[in-house]
Amino acid sequence: MKEDFTDFIEVSGLLNYDPDTISKIYKKNPKRLLKRLWQTLIPIFAYIFSVGWDKFTGRLKNEQQARFRARELTNLLVELGPAFVKAGQALSTRPDIIPGILLEELSELQDQLPGFDGNKAMELIEEDLGYKINEIFLEIDKEPISAASLGQVHKAKLKNEEIVAIKVQRPGLREQITLDLYIVRNIAYWLKNNIGLIRSDLVALIDELGKRVFEEMDYLNEAANAEKFRDMHKHNKMIAVPKIYKEITSRRVLAMEWIDGTKLTNLEDVKKLGINPDEMIDIGVQCSLEQLLEHGFFHADPHPGNLLALEDGRLCYLDFGMMSEVSRESRSGLIQAVVHLVNKNFDKLSQDFVKLGFLSEEVNLEPIVPAFQDVFINAVEQGVSKMDFKSVTDDMSGVMYKFPFRLPPYYALIIRSLLTLEGIALSVDPNFKILGAAYPYFARRLMEDPDPQLRESLKEMLFDNKKFKWDRLEDLLSNAAKQTNLDLEKLLDEVINLLFSPNGGFLRNEIVEGLTNQIDLFSLKILKSLNNYLPQSIKLNTINENNNLNDLIMYVEPLRNFLEILQKVPGYSIDIFLKRVPRLINEPYTKEMGIKIAKKVTEKGVVRLVKIAAGANI
Repeated sequence: MKEDFTDFIEVSGLLNYDPDTISKIYKKNPKRLLKRLWQTLIPIFAYIFSVGWDKFTGRLKNEQQARFRARELTNLLVELGPAFVKAGQALSTRPDIIPGILLEELSELQDQLPGFDGNKAMELIEEDLGYKINEIFLEIDKEPISAASLGQVHKAKLKNEEIVAIKVQRPGLREQITLDLYIVRNIAYWLKNNIGLIRSDLVALIDELGKRVFEEMDYLNEAANAEKFRDMHKHNKMIAVPKIYKEITSRRVLAMEWIDGTKLTNLEDVKKLGINPDEMIDIGVQCSLEQLLEHGFFHADPHPGNLLALEDGRLCYLDFGMMSEVSRESRSGLIQAVVHLVNKNFDKLSQDFVKLGFLSEEVNLEPIVPAFQDVFINAVEQGVSKMDFKSVTDDMSGVMYKFPFRLPPYYALIIRSLLTLEGIALSVDPNFKILGAAYPYFARRLMEDPDPQLRESLKEMLFDNKKFKWDRLEDLLSNAAKQTNLDLEKLLDEVINLLFSPNGGFLRNEIVEGLTNQIDLFSLKILKSLNNYLPQSIKLNTINENNNLNDLIMYVEPLRNFLEILQKVPGYSIDIFLKRVPRLINEPYTKEMGIKIAKKVTEKGVVRLVKIAAGANI
């Protein structure tokens, strides 16, 4: 919009989103509000009337017509300006609120708008930083390199000849965004009370949107996000984050290191750098999972323009205006949900959705459980590594729209982030599956994380009806081994913790039985060897020389399963296991197991002597 809103001093000084304060401001300034209402409400109500007519005549039941109307809304939001674009983008992550076709079209909504006059950008820089342009820069390009809904980027050279990217906010943006958010919020309130097509709390959604947009408009906040992100990933030599120049950064001007890189979607250019695009994608996926599940602070907008491949093989993240946080409890809850999904325990999966805030505790879960089964069963049968994330989320969208789901804001951003990342990856590898790429990370966290909830989830994963599932342990270990930063010693300690936990009794009993049989077989073998040296007159003829020892050993060696699995893990050596022998000996349960083994071996020996005395074959 070209209109000047700078006369609204109260709005320009509003640093945080406050709907009550905004309402009071515009009630005192009806002229500007009425003018903007005329510009927005006429096309909006014209659109609503056309959709209503289609619904009345039955044309909206036709998928082609419904898609046309959805696409029409997307174009309308772009024409109405930044706040409406942001509102559409927020709705595109909310399958609990809007139907599938509209969801698909809104997901294509782009954040790109034409740039504004370069001279105005220079004026704003001088106004915010308090210096003339030539006092800050040796040179600066007045033509923007790129432009989005909130601002545009100019390339410049500092006095020390360092090249920087200067992000400048659109003039009057805060005033325009505030006014439009006020209008959108009131439209949402009207829709909530009058239109049945779109349900859930739209007003709460707009308030969440307002809070996030105000955070994005504060470039000091973005600078702090960038530095926090940089600090969290400083251990990862494959991740690059631009340096922030605090001394020439303000709420409307952001100065950062200029990064020369190649978009991941430009495959040929990435290959010319001598870089394998698949490796770049793997770095991005692993970094995103670390952000999400380890730090709980993640980049919510990893679109192609914000991810660059660098000549030195690093992956560079840009634009930290849209970040989000996930609590530790929610992170553990997400991993637990994956465990219940893999175990096909849809009843517990529905309970996970309650704990994560998707469903209220009053909701009847009985009809939701079979709906989950319909969505997930085929995908799980194929295996997590082959699961199509987009397909599953599309199916889940239908369930969320049908039942009273409410998406927590962090989850909507997670879905947007992962879908965007998967879209980039698919441009590199058409067979890419983000859940398959993510599962090794989940496996490592499940095996290594000391969180009590995840310890219980690990036990739940490995035990099925009180029987230990060696194939699941092998699957977890083999997937965890795909992580380059796997701590094998820590992983082995967690397996030992599992063995000697109160819930590990079934596994201990299986090991006791196995060791008892092994010792008994060893005793029998010695007895057979000694029998061969006895004179024929006293040789025991009741010993069956044709016992298939291999079959028996195969049956009684559960420990061998674990060792065989462990030996497949890169970096394994017998020393890692031997270092833990003192701990194994000193475990309280070890003494108990030893007594049980001695007792059982003695019992078997007595039975064997009785059989020999009775002349029975053994």
